[in-house]
Amino acid sequence: MIDRKGRNTKDKRRPKNKREYGSKDYHKIGSAAKKEDRQRDRKEDNAGEDILRLEGRNPVVEALRSGRTIEKILIAKGSQEGPIKWIKAMAKDKGIVVNEVERVRLDNISETQSHQGVIAIVSPYKYVEVDDILAYAQEKAEQPFIVVLDEIYDPHNLGSILRTAEACGVHGVIISKRRAVGLTPTVAKASAGAIEYVKVAKVTNITQTLKYLKDKGIWVAGADMDGEKSYFEEDMTGPIALVIGSEGSGIGKLVKENCDFLVKLPMKGKISSLNASVAGAVMMYEILRQRILKG
Repeated sequence: MIDRKGRNTKDKRRPKNKREYGSKDYHKIGSAAKKEDRQRDRKEDNAGEDILRLEGRNPVVEALRSGRTIEKILIAKGSQEGPIKWIKAMAKDKGIVVNEVERVRLDNISETQSHQGVIAIVSPYKYVEVDDILAYAQEKAEQPFIVVLDEIYDPHNLGSILRTAEACGVHGVIISKRRAVGLTPTVAKASAGAIEYVKVAKVTNITQTLKYLKDKGIWVAGADMDGEKSYFEEDMTGPIALVIGSEGSGIGKLVKENCDFLVKLPMKGKISSLNASVAGAVMMYEILRQRILKG
């Protein structure tokens, strides 16, 4: 349509599939685009199902020290802090590719949202067999010290347990294949690098595994409030497997029935329980203390 001044007054409104800036739909489209960007970045840096990420300085440093196979390391542009310089130097010595990328890319592919400017693309963790844990104790000429986790779902708890286990000289940790968290980037970050040194076995049935350990002469102690004795009253200097239950329901009924004995933490306050990683740390250090005193 032409107006009196000869101007074209044809409707110039945007097509119906467009959205006005500032509208809810407009922001939905923006959010969807950002999500697609994150997914694309993750696919590019995690092309195979067997590739994992280590996020944060300590996990990457310990992976380098332990000799873990690292495909490449992504570092935020402009990062010049001490640990970053060390990571770059060690990676160069080992012939590992280091790519400097925009920090937003690390933000997009990060699962922990706490990458500290560095993410390593690594080979998958190699779970061991229960017999490998027993063989490791034998190689060290030590009584087996094993931690068994029953339905631990929280990755931060698992990471903290692995960190304490490494510090206490635990020969291996056993986790369940089902109804439990595995070795994820969040677990690696929470373990502060301990995940590189602790042997972890993943089993189908915790109850059957406990029976197998008992057949091998290992005593099974369950951390549970139904225990008749406090953890420091029980002799745990021999070959032992310490069972730690889930954050919410504790040790399962069948698992509890297959423990040789139960030990409890005395609670004097109004809170009736501790989370799995704290309770586990107290128990593990008690076992270490008893072993040191016994010599």
